[in-house]
Amino acid sequence: MLFMVVERFKRGTALVEERFKRDGRMLPEDVTYVASWMEMDGLRCFQLIEAPSRQALAPWMARWSDLVEFEVSEVKTSAEFWSKAESGDA
Repeated sequence: MLFMVVERFKRGTALVEERFKRDGRMLPEDVTYVASWMEMDGLRCFQLIEAPSRQALAPWMARWSDLVEFEVSEVKTSAEFWSKAESGDA
């Protein structure tokens, strides 16, 4: 499953950057980072994450919850969406 994770930094980016440099992304074993994008002002980060379920993201979010607020949406690629829409399964 693919998830778009929007991270809002509670106290700016300095502490997030420090922890990331020290500890890395800290993802659970069954969760895979795909890509990410930062807003120009650095207030939010958009991450594409692959995981077997939304619940699999919980340990990762807990590790960052003191610095980051999370919004998680299950997503699919446009190609996957439209192929299912054409077959009536969307």
